[in-house]
Amino acid sequence: MRALTILLFCCFSIFGFSQNNQVFEDANALYNDGKYAEAIDKYETILDSNEHSAELYFNLANANYKLNNIAPTIYYYEKALLLNPEDKEIQNNLSFAQNMTIDAIEKMPDVGFSKIINNAVKTFSTDTWAKIAVGGVLLFVIIFLTYHFSYTSSKKRLAFIVSVVSLIVAFVAVAMAFQKASLDKKNNPAIVFVQESRVKTDPNPASEEVFRLHEGTKVQVIETFEGWQKIKLPDNSMGWIASEDIKLLKFF
Repeated sequence: MRALTILLFCCFSIFGFSQNNQVFEDANALYNDGKYAEAIDKYETILDSNEHSAELYFNLANANYKLNNIAPTIYYYEKALLLNPEDKEIQNNLSFAQNMTIDAIEKMPDVGFSKIINNAVKTFSTDTWAKIAVGGVLLFVIIFLTYHFSYTSSKKRLAFIVSVVSLIVAFVAVAMAFQKASLDKKNNPAIVFVQESRVKTDPNPASEEVFRLHEGTKVQVIETFEGWQKIKLPDNSMGWIASEDIKLLKFF
């Protein structure tokens, strides 16, 4: 019975994948014919089936760009970039789309030791740092055994040095992995989806307005409270914005 259930699930999955492929091709054809709104509707039906890909988000962003839909354009380029962060075409198109926004916010640069550490941490993903740590430990074990069974002092000296270095690399990689995981956890970006949003000092519509943001601006969400989100901008400005005014990027 369980095998039959799995077989049926696989059949429906294959059917759904094939159907979405056809919808994707139809949407591309509409896009090429200049029917951008209709193409968007088609692409969104694929999203509704819970299928996500960098290519799908990229095409959705392109179609919205043609219609001058600022917030959706940037939102979908950012989603595509999350799934394929090394893609130069996505990066370039996102840069062009960001020129459509009104808010010009200068990023506060990292300085000193923290800049060096953050740059080093961001070199690899958390998984890659973890693999480096495991590799360092394995190398330490192998070299330590070599040290133990070596009979000449020169080989013992070399094995000892290499084993210590590999152990240090493993400890550093573990620290980097935890730091990268911490940075990723804190990274909670969102895009402003309304034409203009009033950012408040407190999560209360009657509180004082600190500044205004416009559609397409990217913010970092750092806290949530009863329909409000506390946000931080690249220039370190902070305030509370209504939850319905922004759309989080990391949820698929």
